[in-house]
Amino acid sequence: MKRFLLILTSFGLITSVSAQDILDGAYKKDIRDGGKDRLEQKYHHVREADVMWSTKIWREIDLREKINQVFYYPVQRIDDRRSLIDVLMDAINEGTITAYGNAYKDDEFKSPMTPAEIKEIGVSGNLVDTLWTYDEDREEEVFELIYNTFDPSTVTRYRVKEEWYFDKQRSVMDVRIIGLCPIRDRFDEDSNEFLGVEPLFWVYFPEARKVLTKAEVFNHRKNNAARLTFDDIFHKRFFNSYIVKESNKYDRFVNQYKTGLDALLESERIKEEIFHLEHDLWEY
Repeated sequence: MKRFLLILTSFGLITSVSAQDILDGAYKKDIRDGGKDRLEQKYHHVREADVMWSTKIWREIDLREKINQVFYYPVQRIDDRRSLIDVLMDAINEGTITAYGNAYKDDEFKSPMTPAEIKEIGVSGNLVDTLWTYDEDREEEVFELIYNTFDPSTVTRYRVKEEWYFDKQRSVMDVRIIGLCPIRDRFDEDSNEFLGVEPLFWVYFPEARKVLTKAEVFNHRKNNAARLTFDDIFHKRFFNSYIVKESNKYDRFVNQYKTGLDALLESERIKEEIFHLEHDLWEY
């Protein structure tokens, strides 16, 4: 019997399963191989002459809300799913999309980040710190290097820059997302006191769509055969958000003239204003 198996093996009739042959499922999904069949849904062409009215809106998506958790999970990447920040960071490190810095003040994509700046994204303090510890074997104090890295789970919200406009050619109020900015909460390392939010970088959304189109999210109906992508989520507006700024002569955010509940009410007022504007353009 051993001689028979040896003969089969020598002729290649018995083969071992390689890592490439392992299939985590009943069928192979094309999206895992780069998503060649997943194409961006093209926007309608808009002529300047057809735009009767437009305004820019900045809104924030809080990932702690249940409907927005598809952007946050999984915290640890798995075979066919990653969180939105992991998708963006992978594409930025690969050079597929560009990250724009000075996110506190510049949301017009004027400051592309250098490779050195990209390495420092979300890192508090120095990239490398030293820590003195006691080595029991050597019976003396030695210092070790600690490499500070970015923790993607600290990103708890996204800021979205978009333009709303009324297209008289199609007679519709439409919206185009222009930019996307991940934001993380900052805490004091000693007291754990909340220090505010930190915008990390901006990405130009039309450029990022080629990556978001190929990144799947979990289907809330628990149907893995009919998943959406991040691009679908944004395009179909399957998220909840609140407005933090609209185009204004002072170029100020809502929280600069409203606070607390008044700021939320102001956000809702801006939403209602856009809604009623569309209806006022129609005659019944």
